[in-house]
Amino acid sequence: MTLTVETRHAVHEDHAKGMDTAELRKHFLAGGMFAEGEIRLTYTHYDRFTVGGAVPNGGSLTLGKVDETRTETFLERREMGIVNIGDTGTVEAAGETYEMNKGDVLYLGMGSGAVTFKGQGRFYITSCPAHHTYPSRLITVADCKEVKMGETATSNKRTIKMFVHPLVMESCQLVMGYTSLEEGSVWNTMPAHVHDRRMEAYLYWGMAPESRVLHLMGEPTETRHLFVANEEAVISPTWSIHAGAGIGEYTFIWAMAGDNVDYTDMDFVQPAELR
Repeated sequence: MTLTVETRHAVHEDHAKGMDTAELRKHFLAGGMFAEGEIRLTYTHYDRFTVGGAVPNGGSLTLGKVDETRTETFLERREMGIVNIGDTGTVEAAGETYEMNKGDVLYLGMGSGAVTFKGQGRFYITSCPAHHTYPSRLITVADCKEVKMGETATSNKRTIKMFVHPLVMESCQLVMGYTSLEEGSVWNTMPAHVHDRRMEAYLYWGMAPESRVLHLMGEPTETRHLFVANEEAVISPTWSIHAGAGIGEYTFIWAMAGDNVDYTDMDFVQPAELR
């Protein structure tokens, strides 16, 4: 098995103002995470949040020790949220086996030990430090909390599915779910917002190979952008807005960690205020 870990250090907003396109992508875009027969992680210094992909390709992959944490197992002092964005597969941890269909989410509590991925799943991994062990839980699409938002008139009619969320279950820091755009809508979040209490990561998926999402980032009065392809993630610092518009159908998985688990804790920035 191949395990690859890339480290991303935190970037100050003043530094980001002077970045060109290549440097913005180097620091804030995580691509190439889904490789057959591999686990690839991006370990960030934003609340020590980690994103990654595991593609067992019909075989078996085990995530155990990760040198960057200097712990016996990766989850010794961490919790994890996993989304299956592929065909049916299984995840094994702490003596339990969980069958995951496409769109299902698995929460693993702190101390779950090594995690083994099997089958034809395409597993998106998120993880952050934890202070307490909450029970592991498989949350199927039928079990999530679903919220409809937006309007056709403003091109942001969307369905938000909440999985690792206070309305569904308890966790330490991790909050996770995903948002799908209705046909004819392109804006995933507008008005844009920031939340200084939490960082966030976005994984865009379900897109055609030729499609792209124009992801908006940066300070509200110093916005920047990234063109994002299918199965690429954006690492969003606390000082950055996060919004975007896409070509064709897409879904984005949002995952956050920080001082609280209040999904509504955000400071909106109206379009007229953006620069």
